[in-house]
Amino acid sequence: MKFPWMLALTSTLFLSVAQAGEVTVAVAANFTAPMQKIAQAFEQDTEHKALLAFGATGKFFAQIKNGAPFEVLLAADDETPARLEKESLAVPGTRFTYATGRLALWSKQPNLVDDKGEVLRSPNLDKLGVHKIAIADPKLAPYGAAAMEVIQHLGVQANVVPKFVQGESIGQTYQFVSTENAQLGFVALSQISIDGRITQGSAWVVPQSMHTPLKQDAVLLKAGKDNTAAIALLKYLQGDKAKTIIRQYGYAL
Repeated sequence: MKFPWMLALTSTLFLSVAQAGEVTVAVAANFTAPMQKIAQAFEQDTEHKALLAFGATGKFFAQIKNGAPFEVLLAADDETPARLEKESLAVPGTRFTYATGRLALWSKQPNLVDDKGEVLRSPNLDKLGVHKIAIADPKLAPYGAAAMEVIQHLGVQANVVPKFVQGESIGQTYQFVSTENAQLGFVALSQISIDGRITQGSAWVVPQSMHTPLKQDAVLLKAGKDNTAAIALLKYLQGDKAKTIIRQYGYAL
């Protein structure tokens, strides 16, 4: 014989499991650390699980066009989600800016990068030990395109372009510098700071006036239009808990 409270508990647990779901999310590489924290909080608060893939926004665009089963895209720009919406690959009216990113010039060496990026003008980069400068592929990664704008703004193309090593995404670019295969690199501020503090090495936080704003948009993709977990994640990203995490990593809202 089952007691009434056991029946009620069983019913509640069954309903909870039935309502919990999964959502596949394509996430711009710069947003890796904050999204991992947000996904953990999202699962704790809603029981929905976010399955995350990280990479270059341009590459995700091509994959989505070719039928990749992503249900939500968190892009590194605002153009890619708009294009997906225009091409009927995203749900109209679901696009919004979840963060505005910051670009930084970074080195693992503590005193190499000054607070104005003047190191890029040095005529003796080799003597400073700078043999390679990492940058994300401008054709695939918005942070790479922004870095090229900064280099052109400073007029240092001749000095730094011959030393370029390109990463497919800002995540790979960060790896080049963190492993010191490149001595300098343009990375996302979120990759090297927490609560406004640079965690290691030396860095110049690039003024936003030097490049196109890195407005990062999220959008519900057609594959996720009937997925309650996908819809819940987009709502969660606009909530206070997610916003607190996003701010911790140096993004503006």
